[in-house]
Amino acid sequence: MAPPAPPEASPRAAVPAPAALSPARRWLYALKPASWPKLLVPALLGQALGYAASGRPSPLGLLFGALFTACDLVFIVLLNDWGDREVDALKRRLFPEGCSPKTIPDGILPARHVLAAGLAAGLALGLTGLAAERWLGRPGFSLAAALTLAMFASYTFRPLALNYRGGGELVEMAGVGVVLPWANAYLQGGAALAPVYLALLPGHALLALAGALASGLSDEISDRAGGKSTMTTRFGNAPVRRAIEALVALGALAWAAAAASPAVPWWAAAPAALALARHGRRLRRASAAAVTNAFREQAAYKAHLHRAAWHASLWLAGALTLGRALGAGTA
Repeated sequence: MAPPAPPEASPRAAVPAPAALSPARRWLYALKPASWPKLLVPALLGQALGYAASGRPSPLGLLFGALFTACDLVFIVLLNDWGDREVDALKRRLFPEGCSPKTIPDGILPARHVLAAGLAAGLALGLTGLAAERWLGRPGFSLAAALTLAMFASYTFRPLALNYRGGGELVEMAGVGVVLPWANAYLQGGAALAPVYLALLPGHALLALAGALASGLSDEISDRAGGKSTMTTRFGNAPVRRAIEALVALGALAWAAAAASPAVPWWAAAPAALALARHGRRLRRASAAAVTNAFREQAAYKAHLHRAAWHASLWLAGALTLGRALGAGTA
C-alpha cells in the first residue's frame, strides 16, 4: 500500500543535506506529510459512514479511529521505504536529478531505524485493535487490525512480497479502499455491515485502485531494472493511464448509482459523482504528457487524480455527516 510520492517537480533540490536536519525533522521528512491524505481521507470517509449508519456520534470511536489510522500510516510509510530501499537506491542512481526524496538512499535515516520504527507502529496498531474491541465493544476488531497488518506484510515482505511479484495494486485497493474506511466506520458507528457501506465503498475502492496504479508510473524504469513487477512494468505507461482514467469514470458511475439507493442521500452521492467526472476530464487532458520518465508531467497527472479522489470523498464525508446531524441522513 504504497504512499504517493511527494511532488517531483524539482525533487533533488528538495533533498536536504542530512547533517542540516534535526532528528525531529529527519523523522518528519521520513513520514512524508504529502502522502498523508491518501490514508486520512479514507479514514474520514469511514467515520462519516459509521455516523451515517448509527446516527449517534462516538467521540471514542473517533479517537480510536485516529489512533488506528495514525499507526497504520506510520507502519505503511516507513516499512514501504524499508522494503523498497534497494530499488529506491537504484532509482536514485538512474535518475539523480529526477526522482522524489528517498529516506534511506539519501541518508536521512539508517535502514535499521526505519525498520524498527515501522515495526513499533505495527505493534501499536495491533494493541489499538485490542483496546478498541474491549473498550468500545467492537467484536472482532482485533482481527481487523491483524488483517491490516497481514495485508501489508503480504505486500512488502517475503515470501509473498506481492508488490514485487504483481498484485500489489490489488492489495492497496483492498487496504486503502475498503479495510481502512470500513475499520473507521465500524469504530464510529458500531455496525460491522450497513447498507450505506455497501453502497459507497465499491466506488471508493475503484478510486483507490486508480491511485495504486498511478503510484507506479514514475517508477517504471527503475522498477523494471530492479525486478519489481507492477502493472506499469508489465503493461506499460499508456495502458495504465487509460486504466486509471477508466477507473475514475467507473467510480463516478458507482457513486451516481449509489445516489439512487435508499441508504444514501442523493444530495451527498450525486455531487461527489459530478466532482469525479469534472476532475476526470482534467485528468484526461493531462494524460498525453505523462509519458515514461516525464516526471514533472506525471506529478501533475497524479495531482489531478488525487484532487479527484480526495475532493469527491471529502464532499461525500462532509455531506453525510452534516445531513445526519440535521436528521436528514440514513439510519
